[in-house]
Amino acid sequence: MIDFLNHFLLFTLAGIGMLLVPLAIGRLVRPRLPSPEKDAIYECGEPTIGSSYVQFDLRFYVVALLFIIFDVEVAFFFPWAMVYGNAMQLADGNLGDEARRTLTNRLLTAPGEVGQEITADAAHWLGVTGLIDILVFFGVLLVGFAYVWKRGDLDWVRAVANAPTSADRS
Repeated sequence: MIDFLNHFLLFTLAGIGMLLVPLAIGRLVRPRLPSPEKDAIYECGEPTIGSSYVQFDLRFYVVALLFIIFDVEVAFFFPWAMVYGNAMQLADGNLGDEARRTLTNRLLTAPGEVGQEITADAAHWLGVTGLIDILVFFGVLLVGFAYVWKRGDLDWVRAVANAPTSADRS
């Protein structure tokens, strides 16, 4: 228990040191030459015009969030492709014993006894199961994408033909 506390204390002190040492060095080394021009608001190199409290169109954020969501979900295809590819290689009945053992050890997360191998039939069913899994996953993605598209969240400029005018409101 004491050993655990010593490690925890050492880890905590190292983490605090990694934060404070660069800040202290920066404070000692950087020049201190304040001026009104340096204290002015800086916004992309352009002089500010108007109030800084401008309300941005929320569609920008919606499109950005949807991109991130679908981009991250597509990243889940890569691990599946590795497992599916190895399973399909193992499904080959003409595969040699050494190659089968190597692929089996690469495919299994916790290899069992030495000499345990995945048979061609088991690899075929693993591949079919993986294909069905990814088709279900891709189907859920497509349903979500269709919903977002139908709802109009992907339209950057929405139609205003049916929007009420100021004359209709009075």
